Amino acid sequence: MVSTRHHPNDFPPPPTSTTPTTPTTPSPSSNNNNTTTTTKKWVHTPSTAITLWLFFSTPVVLWDASYVLLRPHSMPGHALHSPLWTPYALYGTIDYMYGWPAFNARNGFTAAQTVLNLFECAGYLYYLAVVYTHGTTQTAATGRGGQRNHPGNKGVKWLLTEPKVVAGRTGALALLVAYSASVMTLGKTVLYWLNEVFSGFDNVGHNDFWTLLFYWIIPNGLWIIFPGYNMYILGAEIVAALETAVPRQRVGRPKSS
Repeated sequence: MVSTRHHPNDFPPPPTSTTPTTPTTPSPSSNNNNTTTTTKKWVHTPSTAITLWLFFSTPVVLWDASYVLLRPHSMPGHALHSPLWTPYALYGTIDYMYGWPAFNARNGFTAAQTVLNLFECAGYLYYLAVVYTHGTTQTAATGRGGQRNHPGNKGVKWLLTEPKVVAGRTGALALLVAYSASVMTLGKTVLYWLNEVFSGFDNVGHNDFWTLLFYWIIPNGLWIIFPGYNMYILGAEIVAALETAVPRQRVGRPKSS
């Protein structure tokens, strides 16, 4: 006879009572907690400072890009130069990358970084469009499920000044795009400066200190300071969201028996 002493799971003990078990009804308080947990959605909170910077800097970058990509027609002495790109007559003598010396030398660095500018601007415009179309006012009356309703009178002032949130996957994607574009802007601007450093300031070294400071260092430095600030704010929000996120479940192939 085979002993079953070492296989207790094969022969479970009989139930001690024949009375059917009544399912436990959750208390109202626990029901409310579960509802709150399941309906609560992650939201992205756009920074007013970042929104202001993108709103005013993106048109400037597009103006700059159009000058570079339309050369030589946008340069002094050509049909498209005046009045839209008249300031570049001066700037081209300060930074030769925008003037005739680099253009005549067929230096492609300026145009190459300008193409990257267009990708960055596309990311920033996408972010602003998402915030405007999907953003909801944070101070408005709270609706069902914790979602906040916007008053319906959106405009430029609302976009730039009102505290707002963008919920769910839409907000998460916009946050990721804005962060990635800010990384591109900072990295590309630093590369532009390093190109001058390692070329012996070949394109700007002819300027005196004050001209270089006010016409090159400060204007270009803005595209280091503000993208760096954007990365800090947006990156902190991404890290905070990841700290509280539930691991994504991977759907694997069923194990064979």
